[in-house]
Amino acid sequence: MKMMNCSLTLVCHRSLEERLVDHLLEHPEWVAGFSTVAMQGSSQGEHLPTMMEQVRGRSQRVQIVCVMNLDDAHELIAHLKVEEANREIAYWLAPIIEFGRLA
Repeated sequence: MKMMNCSLTLVCHRSLEERLVDHLLEHPEWVAGFSTVAMQGSSQGEHLPTMMEQVRGRSQRVQIVCVMNLDDAHELIAHLKVEEANREIAYWLAPIIEFGRLA
């Protein structure tokens, strides 16, 4: 079993959620599981596609978090940069000190 030593976080507009989730589901060799969280966000130069988002000054977003192997995370990021090149998708990697299940 591969060492689960990093957390990959992807943040995108809600309209891109299903496309990103599809990529994760299509690559079980990289991603064993993930969690999604609905959120709102704002950044400089952001595109706000709906009138409601323009009025509020922030967009409906989703955060996807995957605890995974660092090498696999790099593979997935490289894949997404080719298949889903979009400035509206942000990502970051963070180290995981320990990962496990309680039972």
